Parts: sequence; structure tokens; C-alpha cells
Amino acid sequence: MIDKKNLWFLTLFSLVLVLSVYYITMPNELLTANNSVISTSLEEENTDDASVSIEESDIISALKVEDGNDVLEEIDVLKQTLTNANSTVDEKNTAYDKIKELTSISGKEEKLENALKEKYKYDSFVKIEDDQVRVVVGSKEHNTQMANEIMRLVQNEFDEKMYVSVQFQA
Repeated sequence: MIDKKNLWFLTLFSLVLVLSVYYITMPNELLTANNSVISTSLEEENTDDASVSIEESDIISALKVEDGNDVLEEIDVLKQTLTNANSTVDEKNTAYDKIKELTSISGKEEKLENALKEKYKYDSFVKIEDDQVRVVVGSKEHNTQMANEIMRLVQNEFDEKMYVSVQFQA
């Protein structure tokens, strides 16, 4: 005998199955026509006098996105090593330590970016690799005094000596 839970499960499963088959067999013209109607209605709603302003420069945003993607890809590879049944314990420990290191470095980079934003009101990109720190600052003014202050601020965050490079982007 089928109880209520099984009956509800079968009913909902069959409904999902029927809708999936309907969606798959739907003609493409109907889908594109429906999407164009939705996009035009969204465009009509967005014709207000609202202005959108972008705070960060395009170069800094591109650097952040590229670096974020690289870190995520590396973490994904390491996670595959962790979940692989054929990996040895040493490989898994190394992968876990590397993931911890990557997340720690990402946290330091974000902390430095926030500190630069707070102190100098500039958007920035910070990349830490071994003992080198690369800082790209979104500022039109290029002066050595500002670069030295940024270098000191970055170096104060580390216990060991770091090689800091500062680049200004307009």
C-alpha cells in the first residue's frame, strides 16, 4: 500500500518530469520571443532617471576578477585532490595546507585593499606572491611620497621583509 508521503513524492516527481519534457520539446522561437518580451519590459522599467556610477577603474576591476578566478581554479584543483580516493595522506595534507595558505593570502590582500581604501580613499589591487607584494592604485596623481607611504603601510602588515611595488593607474 502506498502511504501519503510516497503518493506526494510520486505526484510531484511526475509533475517535474512532465514540465521538463515540455520545456525541452518547446520550440526555440517561443523561447527567444519570450526572452525578448521580458528584456523589453525590463528595459522599460529601468528607464528611470537613476544614474549608475562605477567607483573602481576598469583595470583594477579586471585585475581583481582575473586574480579571483585564478585562486578559485587553484582551490578547485586542490579540492579534487582532497576528495580523490586515490590520493595519499601526504598529498591530501599538502593540498589542505595549500588551501589554507591561499585563503590566508586572500584575506591579507583584502585587508590591505581595505586599509588603502580607508586611509587614502583610493581603490586598489593587492597581489601577494611569496615575499613580493604588488599594489596597483587607482589614482591620477603619481608621486613618490604617496608610493612610499603605501609601501610603509603594506610592510607594517608583515613580520618579515617584503618587496613592495606600487603602480598608479588612472
